[in-house]
Parts: sequence; structure tokens; C-alpha cells
Amino acid sequence: MYAFKSISNYLFGNSNKETIVELTSGQLFLVRPLSIKGCSELLFKDAAAYIRRTGQEFQYQLVIQRAYEEGEAELLEEEGGEDGAANGLGDRDEKTFLLDEELHLRIELKDNGEVVVAWRDLSGDEGDLFEFVCDDSVRPETGTTFELIAAQCQYERKYRRPHQHATERNLREFAFDDEPAIPEASPLSSPIGRSPGISPSPTTLNRSLNDLREPSDYEMARESKSTATPSKAPPNQIEPTRTKAPLSRKAPNTIELLANEDAELHLFDFQSGTFVLQDSDVQAIVTEVGNWKYWLQITGNKQQWLGQEVVPDINPVFNFEYLSFIFNHYTEDGSAYSWLLKFKDRETEEKFQEGLMQALWEHLNQTKWQKAVKESDKDYVLDAFNDLVLEDDADDQRELEAAEEDEEEDDFEDAHQGQREEDYDEDEDEDEVDLGRDADGNVNSQLAVGAKVDRSFVVRGDKIGVFKHTLDNQLQFSTSINKVATPGGKAFAPSKIMLRAADKDMVLQREGDPNSLYRMDLEYGKVVDEWKVHDDIPVNIFAPENKFAQTTDEQTFLGLSKNALYRIDPRLAGNKLVDSELKQYTSKNDFSAAATTEQGYIAVASNKGDIRMFDRLGINAKTALPALGDPIIGLDTSADGRWVLATTRTYLLLIDSLQKEGKNEGKLGFEKSFAKDSKPQPRRLALTPSHVAQFQHETKQALSFTPARFNIGEGKDETTIISATGPFIVTWSMKKVLAGRKDPYSIKRYSEEVKADNFRYGSDKNIVVALPNEVDMVARRALQRPTRESIMGPPVTPRRGAGRGSYLGRNAIVNSPY
Repeated sequence: MYAFKSISNYLFGNSNKETIVELTSGQLFLVRPLSIKGCSELLFKDAAAYIRRTGQEFQYQLVIQRAYEEGEAELLEEEGGEDGAANGLGDRDEKTFLLDEELHLRIELKDNGEVVVAWRDLSGDEGDLFEFVCDDSVRPETGTTFELIAAQCQYERKYRRPHQHATERNLREFAFDDEPAIPEASPLSSPIGRSPGISPSPTTLNRSLNDLREPSDYEMARESKSTATPSKAPPNQIEPTRTKAPLSRKAPNTIELLANEDAELHLFDFQSGTFVLQDSDVQAIVTEVGNWKYWLQITGNKQQWLGQEVVPDINPVFNFEYLSFIFNHYTEDGSAYSWLLKFKDRETEEKFQEGLMQALWEHLNQTKWQKAVKESDKDYVLDAFNDLVLEDDADDQRELEAAEEDEEEDDFEDAHQGQREEDYDEDEDEDEVDLGRDADGNVNSQLAVGAKVDRSFVVRGDKIGVFKHTLDNQLQFSTSINKVATPGGKAFAPSKIMLRAADKDMVLQREGDPNSLYRMDLEYGKVVDEWKVHDDIPVNIFAPENKFAQTTDEQTFLGLSKNALYRIDPRLAGNKLVDSELKQYTSKNDFSAAATTEQGYIAVASNKGDIRMFDRLGINAKTALPALGDPIIGLDTSADGRWVLATTRTYLLLIDSLQKEGKNEGKLGFEKSFAKDSKPQPRRLALTPSHVAQFQHETKQALSFTPARFNIGEGKDETTIISATGPFIVTWSMKKVLAGRKDPYSIKRYSEEVKADNFRYGSDKNIVVALPNEVDMVARRALQRPTRESIMGPPVTPRRGAGRGSYLGRNAIVNSPY
């Protein structure tokens, strides 16, 4: 509808690119809060704001460029136009400002999600401001990026040197946090295409300017205390209903006090997507109440705000940069809320953190923290629940790569925005596929993705469906293997599966038969062998000999019981366990998951939450990482062994096994032990508490992640992580995780619970998803950033016949006869 001059959107790249960053759509106002001339004047009804280079080194301009509706420019020409130069601001199409610190340029995010850019009118009266009010289509993170780039440009102008030399303190010179709140820019009569809106108190982004991350929960919490009482809505406007705090539960009798610290209390508001101040002076108290149970109570001067048992579902996240602690709170009816505590200083937050984490650890391990956890291991446990910040020069490159990935995602979303609605048509209901439900209630339960053959295998009761991966990245039903049975003819539903021998075989396990495994010949479509592993040692877990063993004719593979690790060789006569490569522990380790690297290094995890790293079978672990307490239900490794990925029910744990100092510098934890005081700092990957609260508010389901995996392929880097919880597929970008970005994940919501998921072999672009009664292949780029709309929006039911690139990647769904 609108025509702009040609604008390129690049971040500090090729110097031939004129435009650096852009806010694509909004309105320009001149606001005179102290003037008798009037409060607000609309200058451009539709415009774009961007920063561009000039012909001089270290000089940049802020440019506001007007957009015309089709035919409007020609009409103005005929009528003589409008004299934009009359007010001394430049011509009628474009207004330019030298990007200098004298402008005091700053950005605020309003409670209704509106992004506003403001800067001084240097030729006007005292207090006069220009304001660029972005349209709803402009995301908050885009505004944050704009603010960062503006600060870098001002740094270059002031110091006459590239912005890469700027420290965080240097860039904060251009934050202008001491400026008063940006006044409302609303003319008495709203222009066409823009309705008058509610005027709540502003929420200042106040973010670290050297950080390109998306706005985080901590930044949203920096509201003025007046936000607890929003201003009245204009006439005929319905004021949105704030999320109200639920009634507090009474605290049980206390046995021991673990923490009692002062803080501010904020509650996440589902409507505005921000944290709203509830009480500026509360006590956050953690106590032991008996039988390994612990309690979090938050008390104000006038009321009890909440009482919550300390359990993993509170999803605790500490951020020392913002002196904040965010957690989830559940009422007795299962409703979820997200709260934020803001502490006065780091020391106060550290004392509270140690008390809370001691309570959570003791609840999970039923052992006293001080007695069981070594001093050298305490930091490892505490660090797992901290938000990481950028630390070294390498992170600058990671951040740049993450920003480039953001641009690619934005380009994709922009290109498909119109198509999303067009892909739905009146006849599309006829394309919905219901695979039906077995009379005995069986649903899809497990998924194995082929490496040598482009097939996916889905277990459904005692049947296995085989799906072909097509060249256009869809699934096509191939065949169904019915009535899976032992060689003796006893039918069973496989409880675990693994592809092997170049995808010609599948290893199966039968529920209630822990000492045996079965080999299915996939070309024949029948179980042909039963392997008795050992009379006394069960097979609770099995894993490939190495990361890519599935693509070869490798015959051996790994087996684990609750406290033993060994090799299985089906070629042996009698029992298949290789006695010489058995490592058995006397203690109850409760092993729960295993994974291998390309070289055959082995990672083993347990229901206690600890992780062991071996370079081969039959010996003690080279590295043992402390237990966080949460049972680990899945484990994966990068091919080179650099990264270990563990899954718990409510979060993932990403561990860097490369040693960066000491005598073993450059070695992996699989090869040499970490020094006692240099355990790796784990990265905890989780949905933010506010997203968890929205997720559970919408679905009424608790978090329960499926085993997370890296994308896999020989010669391919691990770029993405995938898991699922409830009806949501979730992918994490490794670039964004390693750059320390907030919310480094994307989601897709289905109409039913996701039962299993994995990447197509050799690609991070396509994901195979097993729902209870359907199987889908979805493009990863079709997943969305997590927002209130994408989490709480309408769930998507996969449809047959939808083309590639359609809304949320609705690729063909196979009408499987099984």
C-alpha cells in the first residue's frame, strides 16, 4: 500500500550499504510538553526511521522518511505540495538529524507493546522532542537493536574510532537513563489508520547497550512504581484487565530458616506481556518444613503475597546483571503465574540463591546440601540456574552471527506473512487427516529417523509405520509392519528402538523382558533374532557404538543397567554381553541415559542428575559432573565431543567439555579430568518463566520435555537443538545460546501432544514430528519466536495437501493405514 525509497537493512557490514538499521513503519510527532503552542503535532502520518552513513568517517544520520499512499504524492504535486521546509525541519519527504549525543536519543517500550523513539529538538524550545511511534508490526527487539546501533554510532562520532573498541560502560554513556519518561504523543484527533490508544505509564527498556539480545523479562520488570495504577483509558475504550495475584497459601510450620531477604515483587501480566510491580518491600523467605519438603513464602508489610512449595516446576532463573530472580508459582487448581523478585544488591541475591538452591537440591536428593556437596561443586550447581552474560571477544563474533540469524528469520517471516492467511481456504477442511484410533487405544509412541535410507519409522502399538522422505521435504507413507512379534510368535509393542547396520536392522526391546533384545530385519519386515544379553544384568538402556555407527555395518553397541556399563556383541555365542568390557558399580548409580561421540567417547547420565564421561569402556570415568538433582531422561553429544546435552523434565543442560586452562588445556572432559576448581559452567536451556506461565495458562499442562537432540550428519556442525513439551515443538539456536541471548528458541504449536521428534538426518532444516495419530515433517524456519500470540494463539492441526512454506510449515500429513 505504501511506497518507500529503496532501503537496505544491514548491520555495520559493507561500507557501500547506506542504511544500517531500520524501523519500517510508524508516525513522526513533534511534542512540546512545556510549550503554549500545543502538546503534540503529527508531522508524518506514515514513515520509516533508519540510521545511515554519511560521506564522512564516523558520522551517521538519523533519517525519518515519509511514505505516501498510492497516488498521494502525485496529488500533492498537483496541489503544490506541503511546505515541509517552513518549520526548518527539511523537505516534505525526509527529515535528517546528525546522530550526536546532544540528541539524547532513547527508546521506550510502552505497556501495550508500542515502541517509541524520542530525541531532542535542538532548534526548538526547552523540552521539545521528536517522537517516532512505531506501528504494532515493529517488534520490541527491533527497537532494542536500533537503540544499540544508535549508541555505537554516537560512540564512533565522539571518540573517532570504530565501535568494536567500545566497552559496555562506553556505550552506557548514550543510554540517557536519567531523562524523564517520554511523554505521550497523541494528537487530539487521531490520523486515519491509527486509533487512539490507552496511555499507560511507560516501561523503559534500560537494557545493556552492547547486547543485541531480545528484550528479556528482567528488562520488562523495570517499570516505574506507578504502573501498578494505570492511567484511565480514553472515553469508549475498554481498559485491559491486569493479571491479579492469587490468594496466598499459609506457610507450614518451620523447622529451619534457609533464607530471608528483602526485595521488590513483580507479577507477570498476561495481557501486556510485562512484569508489573506489586510491592516495593517484601521479604522472600525459604524454610525447611519437614520430610525433605521446603517452602517459599513472600510477605509484604500489609499482606501475604504467596506461598509455594520449592519443587523443580518453579523453574528458577537468577540474573545477577539485573539483580533479579524469576520463578513460576502454581495454585492448588493448577493455574500458573510468573513472579519476579528484584534485590537491592548482588550480595543479597547470592544469599537468597544459596538458600533456595539448597532447598531445591535437598528436596530432589533427600540429602543435606552441606554434607553431600563439595565446596568445589557448589558453584557448578548454582551456575546452572544463572543467566549467562557475554564474557570474551569470541562472544562478539557469536553475537554477530546470532544477529545475522535473526535477520534471516525476519526475512523469512516477512516473505511469508501474507501467505499464512492465504494458505487457508474454504475447502481446506476436506484436507484434514484423521488417521483414526486403534480399537485398543494405541497411539504413536516412538520415532527413529534413518541415516542411510531416507525413511522414518514410527511405533504404534505392535505396528511400525514406514514413511519416505520426499525430495520436496514431505513425508509419504511407504508401508506398515504389522504384528511385531518375537521369533516364537508372541506379539509385543516395542518399548525402545534403535536403527543399526546401515538402517537394515532395528533393535527392539519388549516391556517386561529386560534381559533380552530383538533384531528386526527391516528389508524382510520381521523379527528374526532374539539376543539374550545376560542372565543377571538387565538392559535398561542401549546406545550406538559411536555417533555415526547407524550409517555403517558396525555390529556392536552399548548397554547399560542401573549400575553397569558394557558392550553388547550379537555375534557372540550364548549371552551377548562382552565380559572384558564391563564396568559395574557397587553403589546404586541409577543410570538413565547414554550417548556417544564420533570417536566413541561415552557420556552416561543418571536419575540423580550426575553425568560421567568416559573415553572407552571398562574403566573409571575421566570426568564426573555433580548432580543437580533432577533426573536426566535424555542425553546427546556433538560429534566432536565438545558439547554434552542433557534433558530433564523441565529444562535442558548444555555443557562445554573443552578445558580452557590448566595442564589439560585443549583436552575434552572425555579425555582428561577437569581440575577440582574448574568445572565447566553449564548452560541451562529452559523456557522463560513468563512463557511457561503463558504455556500452562493456555494448555493446563505441566512442562515435560522429550529427550533433546542436536541435528546430526557426518561433516555437519551442530547448529540446532530440538525437543518438545506438550503440544509445542521447541528448537534452540546454538548461535544464540552461545551468544548469551535471551529466549534463544523458537516454537510451533500443534493441536495435540507431540509424542516424539527428531531432525531429518544430515539437515537442521526439517523436523519429523510424531503426534498421537499423525506424522508430520515441518520446516524449522517455519517455527516462530515465542510471544504471547505464538504461545496462546490457535493450535495448528496438520493438513494433507498443504504446500511447503505454508503457515507454520503445514507440510503433507500421511494418511497411514496403520
